[in-house]
Amino acid sequence: MTAFMEGADKRYIIPVYQRKYDWRQENCRQLYEDLKKVIKNGRSSHFFGSIVSSVVPNGSKIEYHIIDGQQRLTTVSLLLLALCNLIAKGNLTSKEARLDEQISQRFLIAPWASEDDRIKLHPVKSDRAALAKLFGPEEDYDRASNLTLNYLFFRDILLKEEVSVDELYAAIGKLEIISITLEPDDNAQLIFESLNSTGLALAEGDKIRNYILMGLPSKEQSKYYTEYWEKIEKCTRNDVSSFVRDYLSIKQQMTPNVNTIYQAFKRYVEEVQLPIEALLEDLLKYARLFEKLLTCESGLGEKRLDNCLYRMARLEITVTRPFLMEVLRLNQDGKLSVEAVRDVFEITENYLFRRNICEVPTNALNKVFLTLNKEILRYDNTADNYVDKCIYALRAKRESGRFPDDQEFADALAVKQVYLMRGKYKAYLFERFENFGTVETKDVYAHLDNNEYSIEHIMPQHLTPAWTEELGPNAAEIHATWLHRLANLTLTGYNPNLSNKSFREKRDDKQGGYRNSGLRMNQKIGQKDAWGLSELEERSSEMVAQALQIWPCPQTDFKPAEKEFDSCTLDDEDVDLTGREIVKYSLLNTEQPAASWTDMFEHVVKFLHQKDKSVLSALACSADQATDLAGYVSGTGNELRSALQIDDTIYFEKNTSTAMKLSILRRLFALYDVDPMELVFYLKDPDSEKMAEASRFELRRRYWTYALPLIQKQHMHRGSFSNVSPSTSNTVVGFFGISGCSVQCIANYDGARIDFFLGSSDTAWNKSSFDLLYSHKAEIEEELGISLNWVRADQYKASWISYELKDVSIADEGDWPRMAKFHAEWSDAICNAVLPYLQSEDALGQRLSEIAGILREWTVSRPEVKENLAKCNRTLTRFTTDQMSEIFPAIPGAPSGWGTENHYFYEIVNRTGDKIHIQLALSSKNATEDFLETCDRVSSLPFVRPRKDGWKWWTIFRTESEKLGESVDKKEIFGKLDLCMEKVQAFEEELKQALAEQ
Repeated sequence: MTAFMEGADKRYIIPVYQRKYDWRQENCRQLYEDLKKVIKNGRSSHFFGSIVSSVVPNGSKIEYHIIDGQQRLTTVSLLLLALCNLIAKGNLTSKEARLDEQISQRFLIAPWASEDDRIKLHPVKSDRAALAKLFGPEEDYDRASNLTLNYLFFRDILLKEEVSVDELYAAIGKLEIISITLEPDDNAQLIFESLNSTGLALAEGDKIRNYILMGLPSKEQSKYYTEYWEKIEKCTRNDVSSFVRDYLSIKQQMTPNVNTIYQAFKRYVEEVQLPIEALLEDLLKYARLFEKLLTCESGLGEKRLDNCLYRMARLEITVTRPFLMEVLRLNQDGKLSVEAVRDVFEITENYLFRRNICEVPTNALNKVFLTLNKEILRYDNTADNYVDKCIYALRAKRESGRFPDDQEFADALAVKQVYLMRGKYKAYLFERFENFGTVETKDVYAHLDNNEYSIEHIMPQHLTPAWTEELGPNAAEIHATWLHRLANLTLTGYNPNLSNKSFREKRDDKQGGYRNSGLRMNQKIGQKDAWGLSELEERSSEMVAQALQIWPCPQTDFKPAEKEFDSCTLDDEDVDLTGREIVKYSLLNTEQPAASWTDMFEHVVKFLHQKDKSVLSALACSADQATDLAGYVSGTGNELRSALQIDDTIYFEKNTSTAMKLSILRRLFALYDVDPMELVFYLKDPDSEKMAEASRFELRRRYWTYALPLIQKQHMHRGSFSNVSPSTSNTVVGFFGISGCSVQCIANYDGARIDFFLGSSDTAWNKSSFDLLYSHKAEIEEELGISLNWVRADQYKASWISYELKDVSIADEGDWPRMAKFHAEWSDAICNAVLPYLQSEDALGQRLSEIAGILREWTVSRPEVKENLAKCNRTLTRFTTDQMSEIFPAIPGAPSGWGTENHYFYEIVNRTGDKIHIQLALSSKNATEDFLETCDRVSSLPFVRPRKDGWKWWTIFRTESEKLGESVDKKEIFGKLDLCMEKVQAFEEELKQALAEQ
């Protein structure tokens, strides 16, 4: 390294297209630690990477234009400079005389050169002055420069003298590099891209700058850098990577991955074939629009617009930038008025905030704003009526893209736990409430940022006796319900003064009381005589009504000449497509008609196959049946129910649901590295919103019909879900005999979850039980082998423990096996781990529960027995048999006393825990004449137990009781049940023969 740097005639030029010096202290520390290891271990050398340069003779000097390696070269120069200066000032001493002069003249300066050329290293323009000041007095140092910061780091660590000056200087001399010097015909850019460096990785924006400027002659590099690139960096606050990502999103209607912006930009430039200057002009044009969004200064003289820009910037939402830049461009081009721009920005703000309050998933926003401008212009190919068309386009969105209407927004805001929202949204919300509709605004943001304001609970977080009396007999419930809601929150600059004081004290406090507050939102609170449920309800209604004015739902009479279709993307996994018909699809911005989902599926798979035939060929030939696509792709088609031929040796199963087709496509898109948002589906309108809602309900019912038997079977030893039936809710709940406690299985569009729920009416019990379990957190999680989510939820009455399965959806039938297995096994496992800490059953209760679990297992194990776990409990385990079902067949549409179509059950009776027997019981409820006639015939038989007149329940047979041992032994109980079953089968044969002989 030092050999490369030595020589008074050498100059090291960092070209203008290079990034600034940006190695951080951790990079410098690593270099210093490496040098210490060289000293400690007595190593003869240490590889430090490569430096690529092109040599440009310049009179008596030799200029090395550094293509790659400027970070290393600059860092070693800073280390040598720090060493030199410390020796020169006497802070460090060397055994070698005048070592400071040697370092300076060999590596850092050319002593006989002119003043402006003495420093051998020439960084980029923005770093040059900072480096020069390091050769002068310390008071002139540019402490904002990264060069200065790293120089000071080296100076400070050298002063610690962990190693001697001479040892360190010798170690620097052992740094080895690969020096690559390019010939004039070498392609500097290709070599630059191919280097594998251990230094700080270039940002995507740095690579783009190099790509644009590196291949140009030196004079053009300087011209374009000064006239365009330097201005682009300034406009984007040096975040060129993010800007170019938004720029490409606008130009290509596709958002590149953050790690592939450079490659996407290269492809774009090669496609459009623009001259370099024209490309830079366009980039600078959009960079100036990007700057308006960053600075919140539109330059259009519209204060409302700039205020809106500032508010959206505070929310740190970047997904809207491509759309908003296009809106500003349309104004710049004279196609949109300032008022129209303002209206569009405010509509966008309202759309985003309403969605946040209603907790609408954000995954659709990228695609919404990526295509929104194009969608608006496409209605009539003009920018006329832009605002109305924008409203129509957003209001027409459905599902995860929807614009919540007034009812949804009002309902959500009224019950929203506002205090628990993210800080930036809370600040935004209260700023709007305080300043909306007045010119006498307050800088709420600044006051919150400086901790001069805070968000105050009117009814405090912890109830005092005074507040309990104020709220009345339902104080705990009111507190749990309303504590964090909007109605109970306000702004104050005197939170410590108010704290847990009574309402009257808070109202009348001379310093910060509501009556004396300068904040508008506190003035009405100051007029109240009390603060209880009626005041909370009143303020809630008032604030929700005000919110509908602050964030109005826009209206328009615009209707496109040709009705737009509903749309969604392959990435929208939470959209329910049950019953929806596809009209067309767009893949990589190319639209194609589609006769059906199968038609779309076929064409998309064939398109992917043409892109790379190796992927599907490998799948079709794979013998690994454990892959996600096993059972759906084949090399012959013989094993598929309905084969769809893609190629001569590739077949797909087409007899699948729409959800399964989309699931397969998502897996294929991942294999082909295609963004699923690039596949857009256009759908026929559903008959009505009610139909869509019914479809969601029906989807849930179908999932629980599939999953519940598995859950019930897993829980049969305790019967938690025995009486649960498939429902239209996203949740099924199991109980286990502890009041208020339950285990809940939840199936959503974005995952599956299990909650162990402590929700009794006694808040104190819920919290103490949670604390008890939390004290055993380590043991519980060790037993399960997983980490749980523990939610004490002090703001609520209940507490809960959760475990979640991500990357599955109830909308994807292909995920149902994983979800059902998760719900069954993990709900049981969590109960097994948690319940022992809560159960306080007596010995008999525990014994009955343990025996009941074994009885259920026995019914499942016997093939001739048809168990009904939903009708089992701790004392009675019920089943049917084929033989008895021939005698007493089911009666469709006529529920028995058990609520079943069958009007009999065998019951294993376990009431005392020391003996069991099996009995046959009949129900006459809703029985037909044929059934009752059979009962009359049976009752006349001498071996049948008698019945009562007007009977509703009749036990016609029972076995003798089988005694159980003191310990609960599964093998013993199975043996006793087998004996009872022999008697049941003998009874069935006798009954069948007797009826036949009548």
